[in-house]
Amino acid sequence: MNGKWMEVITEYFRTNKDLYLEMVSTHIKISLIALLIATVIGIGGALLVSGNERAQKILSAVFQTFRVVPSLAVLILLIPIMGTGIMPALFALTLLAVPPIFMNTISGLTSASPFTIETAVGMGMTKRGTFWKVKWPLARPMILAGVKTAAIEIVASATLAAKIGAGGLGEIIFTGLGLYRMDLILIGAVSVATLSLMTGLILDGADKLLVPWK
Repeated sequence: MNGKWMEVITEYFRTNKDLYLEMVSTHIKISLIALLIATVIGIGGALLVSGNERAQKILSAVFQTFRVVPSLAVLILLIPIMGTGIMPALFALTLLAVPPIFMNTISGLTSASPFTIETAVGMGMTKRGTFWKVKWPLARPMILAGVKTAAIEIVASATLAAKIGAGGLGEIIFTGLGLYRMDLILIGAVSVATLSLMTGLILDGADKLLVPWK
């Protein structure tokens, strides 16, 4: 049975190589764009409310509310407003990814001990200098951890984009489900898992590069 499956899978790649690579490319493109937008919103939002505890709680509550809504439900709700294709998929994936980035950035920026801040001020640092030379470097590991969590969630959830015509590796999985083709489901699932693993490894490398003291 395993040998037969390998033959079927090999035949799929032999006859559909270009289509498969196009789906992989689309999946990566959607995931990368959503991650970049979410990173800008998450970190930017955290910087805007930094030092304002009330604003932090309000934004945290808003983003956490978005996170508990299933991505598929968001995609379906967006169809009457944005139609189908890449745009609603990007919107839904961005909503999914912003909370971990925002929350980790807030946690990182508030992680510096009062003693460390007092020492920096005692050395003559301004409020601005203390933020960028003390708080920001200390927050960087937490921020990168949030980006990594968001990236992996995006890659996994981007399979749902195929449901609204945005393409990606979800096309293989949903085609397999519709045709009862376990070989297609296996190809799609393994491909998404591999992309998620590679994303984690790449961001681990970025973590070591950007936070060498960690």
